[in-house]
Amino acid sequence: MSKGKSDKITYKPYEQHQAFLIPPSAEELIPKDHLVRLVSEVIDEKGIEQLMRKYQAGGGASRYHPVMMTKLFVYGYMTKVCSSRMLAKAARENVTFMWLAGNQKPDFRTLNDFRGKLLKGVIEEIFVTAVKMLAAKGYIKLEHYFVDGTKIESASGRYTFVWKKAVETNNKKLDEKLRAYIRMVDEVWEEENDEYGNRDLEEMGGKDGYTSADVKELSGILRERLERMDDEESKKKLKKEVKTIEKDYLPRKKKYEKAKRICGKRNSYSKTDPDATFMRMKEDHMRNGQLKPDYNVQTGTENGFVAGYDVFPNPADTKTLKPHLRRQAKRLGVKPKVVIADAGYGGQENYAYLENQRTVAVIKYGMYRKEESRKWKTDGFKTDNWEYNKKGKYYVCPAGRQLTYTETKKRETDSGYPITADKYECESCKYCRLKKRCTKAKGNRTVERNERWLRLKRKAQRVLKDERYVELRKQRSVEVETVFGQIKGNQGYRRFLLRGTAKVSTGWGLLALGYNLKQIYRLNREDTA
Repeated sequence: MSKGKSDKITYKPYEQHQAFLIPPSAEELIPKDHLVRLVSEVIDEKGIEQLMRKYQAGGGASRYHPVMMTKLFVYGYMTKVCSSRMLAKAARENVTFMWLAGNQKPDFRTLNDFRGKLLKGVIEEIFVTAVKMLAAKGYIKLEHYFVDGTKIESASGRYTFVWKKAVETNNKKLDEKLRAYIRMVDEVWEEENDEYGNRDLEEMGGKDGYTSADVKELSGILRERLERMDDEESKKKLKKEVKTIEKDYLPRKKKYEKAKRICGKRNSYSKTDPDATFMRMKEDHMRNGQLKPDYNVQTGTENGFVAGYDVFPNPADTKTLKPHLRRQAKRLGVKPKVVIADAGYGGQENYAYLENQRTVAVIKYGMYRKEESRKWKTDGFKTDNWEYNKKGKYYVCPAGRQLTYTETKKRETDSGYPITADKYECESCKYCRLKKRCTKAKGNRTVERNERWLRLKRKAQRVLKDERYVELRKQRSVEVETVFGQIKGNQGYRRFLLRGTAKVSTGWGLLALGYNLKQIYRLNREDTA
């Protein structure tokens, strides 16, 4: 055996029940450069006056301090401890949470009430204060705003869907049944009664659709007629129909009206979380295209920090950019100089809005890549490559025939934005040898020209090719996507724990605030390394 080595196995002393003369405090057990210390320091520094104002004087027992509760939630969401039960457990057993809580032990109900009732609506103000602090310390400049959206599943059941089309179909079927009942009752009641005036059953039967108020009025008319009837057999039959209307048709009509009211402009909602909309997600493990109740979370970043967020029920990103930027400008009091986003946001309405705000839009539109390809530019049947006479208002097709102006079409988007396009039609496609390659239409080929959209597209093309913005385009893929990757991938947060837009927004606000604190911690460690 070599010198200095023993032939015995030795262990370090292990005394599990050894008593301490002076027990160590949580302060001593946590390293000086630990992340939890930064969380505590930042929340103490910026304060939470907005949250403090929610508390009212009086009451019974003393409350847990809102600063302590906020620290627990922020650090909990940073370390995958998001459930109120798991957070209460951590405050009893985990030394970092015990230190944050000052050895206090709030139960899960207290924590859940704090998050759902007090923190809701205030976390946004706390987050905005933190963003302003980042700008003041030079971490961000609030000039370049990278925005993107991700879908997070709702806490509601996956099979609690209500489809707008199904509601409308069932509502129409119910209207048909009501018409049939009105016709049947008119046959039973053959004598005309002037007391019903302009709202007699015959006229009600000619309506296109019925409301719950109409059904209720119908029930009242039938009950009044019941009192005037002498024939017991007819009276018995009519009484049965009145019961069907009051116990079946009226509740169903109210149910359909409520469903349509909740849907609004959406195509669906969840019964257990009406704010959630059924959307198609990238995470399709069953590979059957199953729709799930989700929220569309719009997030903006700069220099790796989350600068803003909003939660929407809209599946498409296109409709969320304007309201998100408006809210962001109202929150921070400043507008970004440049907005960078993917092609999902490229559209006439968004381009026009950013132009009016004097903000540079580094955003591709849907057909940008195809239109820049050699194949597209050399295709003689693409209208972009046709000769257009602006003064005479006509196109010249590859066959040399003119497409002249016929009419101007106007429409509005869901948000009320007007879109105007001129329609052009070929003088005659008959006997044209190129027709099969030019169009699939049976008649003459028609073309629509939107002058404003064409101008905005040309402007977008110039911006996208400008060297000043090429680097920002490259940076886009690693800005917001990094936030989503950290939160959804590394932290495993793919499903909200709470229901309703306000509570869901609270959860995402805690995640975004925690992400920014992690970024500060990482940069500070790199500077001291």
